[in-house]
Amino acid sequence: MKASTPWPAAALLLTSLAAATAGDLRIGAATTKITPPLGVPLAGYYHERGSEGVNDDLHSRAIVLEKDGVRAALVSLDLISTRRAFVEQARQLIEAQTGIPGGHVMISATHAHTGPILPDASARDAGVGEGGAIANGYLATLPELIARSVNLANDRLQPAQASAVIGHEPSLTFNRRFHMKDGSVGWNPGKLNPDIIQPAGPIDPAVPVVFFETPKQEPIATYVNYAVHLDNVGGLQISADLPHTLTDSLAKVLGKDHVTLWTAGTCGDLNHVNVNWPRPQKGQENAARMGIVLAGEVLRNWPNLEPAADGPLRVRSTIVSLPLAPIDEQDIEQARFIVRTGNDRGRENFMKLVKAYQVLDVYARQGKPLEVEVQVITLGDDLAWVSLPGEIFVQLGLDLKLDSPFRQTMIAELANGSIGYIPNRRAYPQGNYEVVSARCAAGSGEMLVEAAVRLLKEIRIANENPTVKADLN
Repeated sequence: MKASTPWPAAALLLTSLAAATAGDLRIGAATTKITPPLGVPLAGYYHERGSEGVNDDLHSRAIVLEKDGVRAALVSLDLISTRRAFVEQARQLIEAQTGIPGGHVMISATHAHTGPILPDASARDAGVGEGGAIANGYLATLPELIARSVNLANDRLQPAQASAVIGHEPSLTFNRRFHMKDGSVGWNPGKLNPDIIQPAGPIDPAVPVVFFETPKQEPIATYVNYAVHLDNVGGLQISADLPHTLTDSLAKVLGKDHVTLWTAGTCGDLNHVNVNWPRPQKGQENAARMGIVLAGEVLRNWPNLEPAADGPLRVRSTIVSLPLAPIDEQDIEQARFIVRTGNDRGRENFMKLVKAYQVLDVYARQGKPLEVEVQVITLGDDLAWVSLPGEIFVQLGLDLKLDSPFRQTMIAELANGSIGYIPNRRAYPQGNYEVVSARCAAGSGEMLVEAAVRLLKEIRIANENPTVKADLN
């Protein structure tokens, strides 16, 4: 583990501990449409799906926070993932346009499987057909669109107050890995499968909510975090999935200008499928059902919102070097052959293809560790936002929350770049899809949790000891 590389150096060396001017909390929020052109390949699967229409638009949603002269931004994208390159470009634009330090911007993705692919020169990119040019053209426009949402939110900064609550919704999220009768750990084994014994891991039913409003109680924005894998819709229509209905539902109560920012919690081994319920759970109908239920849980807890403790806005990040998953170099040629000739139809072919892409991506790094960012943003002693760079197994998120010194810790996965699946150490010997796909070695997830908890504890110590001179960036 090493200290984060400054972005840019002069900005990140400024400490958030030093308040430029004393003042109350100010909040601004905005959305920008980021819907790609038709024909762009849709993300999430191992075969190409060209988009044929738009069911609902995709957005970049931003909340800018300012306290005592320090500013930070939370951004959520209706996309499958984030790429480090466009995150850095967006941060650079945001800093130039608003003065918010690039390293104070947390950019995460909702993991929508009905948004565009985001080419990143990985082995899977080589299999993209003509739609790849559309995707690359779209990707080139994305940093400016993200920056626009933050710029708009920054322009709307106004005095505000924050309140928070943690709801509980266990009916929408399920662990998708199961202990099976043959002794294996299965992945998505299907509804009513008689060979299922029990789930191989937990869920996280928590629904952390942060509500921002003016001193006159006029709603500004709501931040909602929930750990569920977004793959409801399918098909060839562009869609934001669950967050579309969640946003619309809250807007009907809180006003059309209200901004709802939803982020995915740690859900690398979760999905929305209840294997004990025989009815199909797919399509816009199920996305709408889940969005309405989640909105209901947010609104049900409205009377339970409590003012968040007053205190400084602080930001800190670090770069963590993660070891690569071990591969056998003798498998390189076989992996190349599978990618050239294989397909993802049938469970056996699919797993071979997953492994082949993993082998080629790890081999391409020539032993160079994966350099990823862990970022924390805190407000007072109550609220903490944490970014993690991939599809994180839920137990890692539960462990992080348990060790966090903040009352309400919200984890946004697929944030500030992504390296794919990051299982917990216990899952590696169990195998199956997520482990086979993982580019990082066992123990990587625990390294990320350790880094995040260390940053959170350092900030909390600084909060409790104002005379301590600590560099929080």
